Amino acid sequence: MKWLTILLLSFTTLTNAQTAPKPYGALPSKRQLAWHDIEVYGLIHFTPTTFENKEWGFGDADPKTFNPTDFNAEQIIKAAKAGGLKGIILVAKHHDGFALWPTKTTEYNISKSPFRDGKGDLVKEIEQAVRKNGLSFGVYCSPWDRNNANYGTSKYLAIYQAQLKELYSNYGNLFMSWHDGANGGDGYYGGAKEKRSIDNTTYYDWNNTWGITRKMQPMANIFSDIGLDIRWVGSEDGTAAETSWATFTPLPPEGKNVAVPGQANYPQSPMGIRNGKYWMPAECDVPLRKGWFYHPSEKPKTPETLFDLYLQSVGHGAGLDLGLAPDTRGQLHEDDVASLKVFGDMVKHTFANNLAVKATVKANNIRGNAFGVAKLLDNNKQTYWATADNIHTAKLEFDLKTDKTFDIISLQEYIPLGQRIEEFNIEVFENYEWKKIYDGTSVGAKRLIKLDKPVTTSKIRLNITKSPVCITLSEFGIYKKTP
Repeated sequence: MKWLTILLLSFTTLTNAQTAPKPYGALPSKRQLAWHDIEVYGLIHFTPTTFENKEWGFGDADPKTFNPTDFNAEQIIKAAKAGGLKGIILVAKHHDGFALWPTKTTEYNISKSPFRDGKGDLVKEIEQAVRKNGLSFGVYCSPWDRNNANYGTSKYLAIYQAQLKELYSNYGNLFMSWHDGANGGDGYYGGAKEKRSIDNTTYYDWNNTWGITRKMQPMANIFSDIGLDIRWVGSEDGTAAETSWATFTPLPPEGKNVAVPGQANYPQSPMGIRNGKYWMPAECDVPLRKGWFYHPSEKPKTPETLFDLYLQSVGHGAGLDLGLAPDTRGQLHEDDVASLKVFGDMVKHTFANNLAVKATVKANNIRGNAFGVAKLLDNNKQTYWATADNIHTAKLEFDLKTDKTFDIISLQEYIPLGQRIEEFNIEVFENYEWKKIYDGTSVGAKRLIKLDKPVTTSKIRLNITKSPVCITLSEFGIYKKTP
């Protein structure tokens, strides 16, 4: 009987060791996991506002103003792809109300412009170029419309929802439906030229409006100040907080009782909320130039600046949304193309060679062979090392065999089971002793650590010092930044 008990206990332990850990906290959906894989994408602004040399159009520009001399969707998308972007969101209608497709909802659209002799559909041309080049496509249709005479009245909501339905119906599967928090103000409004205010908590009927998105584009992530899938990081600097949680609970600002686009508790947005109610990672949006629209006097950000933004956005478990601004030709300026290309090559070449890939790895705990340490270096996000259920701290030692010089460290959790790690540190073996080189908190989808200066060592130790549950880690890497 004693031996039978021992056998049963051993069998139970072995079975548990081969069973995947239980999920923890809010979890990402299939569409959110697909968004995490994209990492960097672009937001194209190109409307009559481009030709007015403004940032926000008033809504009164003559449709004939929109007259690109040499529009080339392929040039724009190829430049984006060379920059490492994997998705494109087109501003199909900005606040000026001008629709870049031949919509049936308003006369203020591309069919009234000289573009393609009034028979053009710029949304379709961009969408086709995006698909041809293997990128994902999304749209932004501004709810605020400074041209429409019905804006601010009960008639406008049906117009806006009809515009979304047209975009959702005619341009294939979308990875994102993007919304910002602009909520009324002064505008043309059919010639009234006045200021109009709306109740942003009720006017757009977001529950039903986003219900249209869910029904017609179930794989489209809804982005806004409050999600539903992706939250705004709270600034247009292109960076997330050093500690960045993918979980979030949208809350109203002090003195308000409802959180909606344009009305949220923005100080919480950069960091997120540990154990928030929803999986709602941050998007870090930033224009390639100073403004979102093209202005001849501005220059694009340098590749080095873009790389730093990548580290502080994607490298903090967020996404990087880079604003692209075609010029009056309808192409990206040569300076923009050049900066994107160098940035894309910098990311590609830096992360092409994991200097730890041949390391021997030791762990103080392994859940079982199905979750062994080899999973950390297999370049496969779908596999992972894990600890037993009762092990909430861990040590991983990487023996590199020979000295390696690196200045970037990469960690990735297995996020389908939630964001688990709360504190960790990294040590290197130097002068016959372990030396701490970094203290960290959140990991999530990706944590990229840029060291102040390159480090040369033959051994690295990752100490995971705090987790509320057993630990999962999908990937570990060390890299040397390519100039």
